[in-house]
Amino acid sequence: MLRYLAGVAGFLAILPAMPAPVAAADAAAGKTKAAKCSVCHGLDGLAKNPDAPNLAGDSANYIRKQLGAYRSGERKDPQMSIMAKGLSDDDIADLAAWYSSLKVTVEMPK
Repeated sequence: MLRYLAGVAGFLAILPAMPAPVAAADAAAGKTKAAKCSVCHGLDGLAKNPDAPNLAGDSANYIRKQLGAYRSGERKDPQMSIMAKGLSDDDIADLAAWYSSLKVTVEMPK
């Protein structure tokens, strides 16, 4: 029995740590916070600036990861690094919830 418990303990020790729980995101709060982002990315998530990507419909996880990378300095951009530096984890989650909730429609040319 002791050998079994030692094996289980060894197995559990090599498992990756569970990620910290993500706070429940608030898309409505994200819409309000997106006002600053809308200059380049548009409040509807469709970029107004040709150098900025569209964000509408992107996955929340992708947006969270990218904003976190800008905030930490892992990813660099003159404008985004400044904008992301002041964002909290909740701000990032809310913005990700907002932009990922936006639906994109594509119309085929006639």
